Amino acid sequence: MSEQPTATFGTGTGFGDPDAPSKTRPTRRPLEWNPATDVGLLLLRFAVGGTFFAHGMQKIFGLWGGPGVNGFAQVLDGFGYQPSITLAWVTGITELVAGGFVVLGVLTPLAAAGLLGIMINVVLLKAGNGFFIGSPAGADAVELEVVLGLAAAAIVLTGPGHIALDRGRTWQRRPAPWGVLAMVIGVTAALLVYFLLRVPAPLAP
Repeated sequence: MSEQPTATFGTGTGFGDPDAPSKTRPTRRPLEWNPATDVGLLLLRFAVGGTFFAHGMQKIFGLWGGPGVNGFAQVLDGFGYQPSITLAWVTGITELVAGGFVVLGVLTPLAAAGLLGIMINVVLLKAGNGFFIGSPAGADAVELEVVLGLAAAAIVLTGPGHIALDRGRTWQRRPAPWGVLAMVIGVTAALLVYFLLRVPAPLAP
């Protein structure tokens, strides 16, 4: 009996042909976290958190031409918020503490969500004044508040990056689910304050 096989694979025309052209796609470079992204997030956190921190210093301590707690409470009274003194303290402390936390990268999603909630209230109050600061509305326009609010929302969803005290925390390693949860908390709290703790001014006859 012949020892030669009666059939073979790899004839050049069928399965197993070592000479057949490979259909495997070339390996792509895997996506990696870019250090430049961390630096960009750090700069964004400094811009947003630092701005809110400064505003909190104005509201709580009256620094840099700020109104202080009593002056800010009068502003809230004018918009119909009650109890105005309590809300003045809460707003000022939130800006001060949450702004500092965003800069340092501590509890970042929740801190940024608190700042977003403040901006939601301001935008709702000033929405009828127009968008552009360069318009006749001036500082009463919503341009700055919209930019700060959207920037805070971006930090909520992206997380602080690696250059932060939150590094290694669950919400830093998995920013999407924690960011969505913090966003829901911040938006809900903002709307509850706006609709439940504010009495709209009566329309003029």
